[in-house]
Amino acid sequence: MSLELQRYGDFSLSIHNKTAGQRVPLLGAIEVSRRCPLNCSHCYNNLPMNDLETARQELTYEEHCRILDELADMGLMWLLYTGGEIFARRDFLDIYKYAKRKGIFVTLFTNGNLVTEKIADTLVDFRPFAIEITLYGRTRETYEALTRVPGSYDRCLRGIRILKERGLPLALKTVAVTVNKHEIWDMKRFVQEELGLSFKLDPMITPRIDCSSSPLGVRLTPEEIVAIDLGDPDREKEWARFSSAFTGPAHPPGKEDEVYHCGGGINSFAIDPLGKMTICVLSHMDSYDLRKGSVREGWDHFLGKVRQKRAKRVTKCTVCQIKAMCGMCPATAELETGDPELPVDFLCHTAHLRALTMGLSVPEHGECEYCQGGSAFQLVREEANRLASGLPAPSKPAPVFLPVLSPSTSTGSTLPAASGCSSGGCGSF
Repeated sequence: MSLELQRYGDFSLSIHNKTAGQRVPLLGAIEVSRRCPLNCSHCYNNLPMNDLETARQELTYEEHCRILDELADMGLMWLLYTGGEIFARRDFLDIYKYAKRKGIFVTLFTNGNLVTEKIADTLVDFRPFAIEITLYGRTRETYEALTRVPGSYDRCLRGIRILKERGLPLALKTVAVTVNKHEIWDMKRFVQEELGLSFKLDPMITPRIDCSSSPLGVRLTPEEIVAIDLGDPDREKEWARFSSAFTGPAHPPGKEDEVYHCGGGINSFAIDPLGKMTICVLSHMDSYDLRKGSVREGWDHFLGKVRQKRAKRVTKCTVCQIKAMCGMCPATAELETGDPELPVDFLCHTAHLRALTMGLSVPEHGECEYCQGGSAFQLVREEANRLASGLPAPSKPAPVFLPVLSPSTSTGSTLPAASGCSSGGCGSF
């Protein structure tokens, strides 16, 4: 570990230690726009670049500055700018520079298509904490089958090159879906060996924030997802380490009836392009309008009350001890089922399959289809046996895509997911 990283690690740890047990908005995610030059079939919140009505409704530069002033006064340290596409806003660099002048560590999520020499030069002068670009495929054909915009692959690679040439803190990632799953490992090799950059992938897809389930058409099956886990020694080791560290009682003693157990509303928050403050980028059931009130009011009172919500029912998730392997949270449940407390079948299936393939015991946690004796246990065991034998997972039928659209004619079709170039989420910082 470099001295610079060690010093940063010590600094970060000291901040978290000093604020332990307090409600302080240390981590924020701001979606500056939902407009994007791409029309990805997996994205959870993209809209067309030429949607002028959407552009008019977005927070103004002055509103962004006012919000940043308040957040900095309240202790904000880390901020993610995401979208849509952040550079869809012509004034984004002005917003970004204002945040940097407040002394905030800023991370940028982008698809790279709109990155120019001028943008990169500005980022050299106002260096971000991190930049993440999503690579949707190793080949042009696969990349543009997902983005549905001709020329987008070359523009992405150009953006990557421009940022890399300037030595900016760049990392690449991908979202694993039915369209690009055959190129996952080629992408990893390309990024790590040819570009010399770090690479990560996420196969978890959710419905759109407008409740459309269209992104699920390209979501991998639980067996395909676990096959990816087992196909990468580093990923498999990380899952083993993670499960060892976090498998156990789902909720701390005395907090079993709380709905939320993440950092949302405790040390993190999200703000959407219209100024609505929420517990995270995926949850929109409870929101506070910052155009009608202060950040302090939204944080202290509104999100404070959201965090105090008590569960209305006991489910199989309540006492599940392998919840860390599933990713289930109120926000994902809200998108998948419309109810933040209901179990998400897809995630439960995936978690039990992971546990079985990794040899983890699953303590009884109520009536669960995927536990021994449950109606779907035989299915999970068959999948685990196939994975252990190295047999390929049965694939979903190939999705039927709309014709590729040019940026000027994009209609913003609701065929998009919660893992993408610009999704925030819990692990963004």
